[in-house]
Amino acid sequence: MKAPRVTDSSLRDGSHPMRHQYTIEQVQAVVQALDDGGVPVIEISHGDGLGGSSIQYGFSGTSEMDLIGAAKDVCSTSKIAVLLLPGVGTKPLLKEAVARGAEVVRIATQCTEADVSEQHFGLAKELGMEAFGFLMMAHMRPPEVLAEQALLMESYGADGVYVVDSAGAMLPHDAAARVTALKSALQGDVGYHAHNNLGVAIGNSIAAIEAGATLIDGCLRGLGAGAGNAPTEVLAAVLDKMGLESTLDTFKLCDAAEYVLAPMMPFQPVPNRDAVTIGYAGVYSTFLLHAKKAGERFDIDPRDILVELGRRKAMAGQEDMIIDVAQDLKLARDEHAAKLS
Repeated sequence: MKAPRVTDSSLRDGSHPMRHQYTIEQVQAVVQALDDGGVPVIEISHGDGLGGSSIQYGFSGTSEMDLIGAAKDVCSTSKIAVLLLPGVGTKPLLKEAVARGAEVVRIATQCTEADVSEQHFGLAKELGMEAFGFLMMAHMRPPEVLAEQALLMESYGADGVYVVDSAGAMLPHDAAARVTALKSALQGDVGYHAHNNLGVAIGNSIAAIEAGATLIDGCLRGLGAGAGNAPTEVLAAVLDKMGLESTLDTFKLCDAAEYVLAPMMPFQPVPNRDAVTIGYAGVYSTFLLHAKKAGERFDIDPRDILVELGRRKAMAGQEDMIIDVAQDLKLARDEHAAKLS
């Protein structure tokens, strides 16, 4: 077993809690610290990927292209990566990102929609990039279905495919089963991207590595959406304890987390009440506010709404289901009360 290549996403997934307001000075400080700490790949873009700066997802304080260029200026050995969601990011944006210094792209789709990524992988390979698939909300489908989707991405040119636990809903055996399925199906690398909503991001990452994952994600201090991600500095320590010789310098990354990133953070992501609910229900964190509003309107516990959305396997973009679910739950409650009266 060899040490996985680690991608730090503090400047992409971490953009969510930062409300996409990173400055050039902040990005350069974090990139320099990560580069000095031996992180092979540093991901930079709006939290929702290239082109995410919008009224729907939140406007960036600084152009992501300027941030990419500024990051590249201070990198010595690390590669700069970007995230692209087909339908949000565009081919011209990917070309511009490459011109600014990006060398790696992760192309993200819902775990059942790999077929929308073909042209984006094609362009990435034309541009000479490393290109990886990112199968989001991977807890929602069984391992064999994920393997089929990953094979599609590989046929389009993907160098590897990540199992992405977007909702932080997986336990270690879930992570291991999905990585094992992809490892058996693919010729290329298999990765794992953890969220900490149920408090097991590091445990899931270990399980993924033991199952054969050669790509692992982290963020300094776990800074990311929901309850955050696997902390990069903790991953470094864990890889050392596992006897895997990675490029990561544990103490330098601990210092980077404590003295460089922490002073910028608006709060420390933790598995609080809302985050645990998201992981337990297995839905996107973007559903939370809508569920709370619907709960007030229909006098329904928003946690019940989220759990039912998870049972119905609601995907991002299906926020309109929330009102329907709240109405259904209210009707069922009223009918039950009527029978008892």
